[in-house]
Amino acid sequence: MAFHDLLEQVGSLGRFQILQVAFLMMCNFLAFIHVLLENFTAAVPEHRCWVRILDNDTLSDNGTGLLSQEDLLRISIPLDSNLRPEKCRRFVHPQWQLLHLNSTFWNLSEAETEPCVDGWVYDRSSFVSTIVTKWDLVCDSQSLISVAKFLFMAGMLTGSILYGRLSDKCLAESARWLIITNKPQEALKELWRAARINGVKNYRDTLTVEVLRSTMKEELEAAQMKCALSDLFYNLNLCKRICLLCFTRCAICVSFFGLFLNLQDLGSNVFLLQILFGVLNLPANYVAFLAMNHLGRRISQVLFTSLAGISILVNIFVPQEMLTLRLILSTLGGCLLYASITCCLTHSNELLPTVIRATASGIIGFTGSIGSALAPLLMMLTIYSASWPWFIYGGFSLLASLAVLLLPETRNQLLPDSIQDIENETQASRKAKQKDTFIKVTQF
Repeated sequence: MAFHDLLEQVGSLGRFQILQVAFLMMCNFLAFIHVLLENFTAAVPEHRCWVRILDNDTLSDNGTGLLSQEDLLRISIPLDSNLRPEKCRRFVHPQWQLLHLNSTFWNLSEAETEPCVDGWVYDRSSFVSTIVTKWDLVCDSQSLISVAKFLFMAGMLTGSILYGRLSDKCLAESARWLIITNKPQEALKELWRAARINGVKNYRDTLTVEVLRSTMKEELEAAQMKCALSDLFYNLNLCKRICLLCFTRCAICVSFFGLFLNLQDLGSNVFLLQILFGVLNLPANYVAFLAMNHLGRRISQVLFTSLAGISILVNIFVPQEMLTLRLILSTLGGCLLYASITCCLTHSNELLPTVIRATASGIIGFTGSIGSALAPLLMMLTIYSASWPWFIYGGFSLLASLAVLLLPETRNQLLPDSIQDIENETQASRKAKQKDTFIKVTQF
């Protein structure tokens, strides 16, 4: 018998489990919406240099009041390579000759330009006020937007470390963990609580300490061997597994938050993208649930993570004018990353032995938070090339999918309770490979 037999007695999927999941979903919802706000509070509106003849409240005496706004803009702001007004430079003197028809053949490179020494004018039709418009985080200061996002994510990382233990006051302790750590009486109380909420009758008669001890006999014997933090590193197989899980979580978080914190850089409507990501979140996770049950944890994660990386990389080569295709690829990449995160969390929890699951999960989660914090900093590379950050985001997803291939499958497998279980799994896998190789060699 094993722990899942005890769960059947208290109701493996009842009101207790539903309430726990609902509470966790509410907490995650309240936290995640603040991350998404960065797409709006740090949005960069259209902008140009402030020029006196165009933006001064009083008209000058040189007859500019007879000219249209387009004409004044034409003589004040040079055009970039896409024939759009420059965002960071202006003419030192108005170029009146540009108003004449024959000015098409005039060499603009001869005109002297300068930075926006008097500030900028912002298009406030979509964003009335952001940190960009408040502190002029454009042009030479644009990299500070990435720093602001990094500080926000670093704050989340710090909060997860400081306040992680507060969850013990809100959520029930894992009965399995209490059993493994040789606390059967406390585990029995948690199981009784779950049975009571699930409406199970006579649970005190059928679920006793004796039943618990007989059911978890092997696990209780293994619990006598205390596990220290050093066991995570001294055991080679466990250390390898945790290192792979840390890299996978970090790489996926880099891609995930790299995409979700920079929706405006995808070249489409940030409001529409945000709505699509929100609406498709639940279907994406349901698809991940179906895939994990039919294809397995490892294959599902490899599939979703690699396809997410491919969609990000393909979007780099799509022209900015093809808004619909960019929208489809961006939405597809977001949905695949949602599914990938779900598979990653499920797979990692099932790979860790119960005795050190909390500690190992904390280490893995910490590396993931580091990846989340570093993701916005990669956008600073746009000063060299606008595509470099997206190559890294897509490349990390592909690397994560390769790392998952080195991990074992956990579908329909019992959860490991002790470090010895990891060793037994490894030895059984080696024997199976040797047997398979022997059969292939000797069948001829």
